[in-house]
Amino acid sequence: MTLISTRRNDTVKVVSHNPLVWFARRILSGVAVVWAAATFTFLVQCLMPGDRAQIVINVRSGDVGPAPAAELAAINAKYGFDQPLAVQYGKYILRILHGDLGESYQQHRPVAGIIAEQIGPTIVLAIAALLMAWAIAILTTLLIAGRDNIWSKLLSGAQIFLATAPPYWLATILLVVFAVNLRIFPVVGESSPIGLVLPTLALALELSGIFGQVILNEFTRVLEQPFVTSARTRGMSDFGVRLHHVLRHAALPGITLSGWALGKLLSGAILIEIVFARQGLGGVLVAATSSRDVPIVSGAVLVSAGLFVTVSVIVDLTYRMLDPRIKLT
Repeated sequence: MTLISTRRNDTVKVVSHNPLVWFARRILSGVAVVWAAATFTFLVQCLMPGDRAQIVINVRSGDVGPAPAAELAAINAKYGFDQPLAVQYGKYILRILHGDLGESYQQHRPVAGIIAEQIGPTIVLAIAALLMAWAIAILTTLLIAGRDNIWSKLLSGAQIFLATAPPYWLATILLVVFAVNLRIFPVVGESSPIGLVLPTLALALELSGIFGQVILNEFTRVLEQPFVTSARTRGMSDFGVRLHHVLRHAALPGITLSGWALGKLLSGAILIEIVFARQGLGGVLVAATSSRDVPIVSGAVLVSAGLFVTVSVIVDLTYRMLDPRIKLT
């Protein structure tokens, strides 16, 4: 998104282009990101230590000894490991274009099906954490922005602390306090809404600190703008001005970070799922990594890249809806 602006009396000068051109550019850039991720996963598979055919046999049999030459030759022929790298790469990209992410070495099933079965709870956890992080950040910002008292200083300090706290550390504390000691929530993750509370909170707290600090700085600046004074002179309450006028402008920098945040949450959700023993992509990836089931790990990387591209486009559109002065360019 390209925005050319000059601030004089709070006016914005915007250079705009055809939205179709913008959409085409975003699609092309998204394709480039996914292609780069696909190339990376292919290189990882090719350059990882050890013979790939031997790895497949070891994963399937659980034996670490050398396999017979005939068995190695059969695996090389089945997966095309004996073909030139350029041919392997071309076939790999072609399979991805057809939605084929390969076959799991260990489960002997299509990777796309395995990921589809497990990614649902992970996406739900990530989205729930994003929404909760925004709710916490907005609430604390509305309460402390532009104020100079002990409570605002404490909340601002809490935001900074949360922004630097590792989610897995927060998850462990929440698990011990609220699940083990107080027994308010289940120790082992459940698919019920109550089982989603602690994992969501563990992910959301860190992100709420990041969002809160970004929004707070912009919120404080917008509070000094003339239109805020005008709204107050019309009799609107201080909270109403903050909620209906200031927040819409102050939230824009945080919305810009939402695409990055959701990608971060997807990776963070995998760790949190392990801490709370929740169903999701986390357990599958841990098992695949420990057993060197490369197709599953590679497939997860590609799916994450695709989700990141999709979310980035949605964030750009949301940004435009919140501030109509910004054109899609």
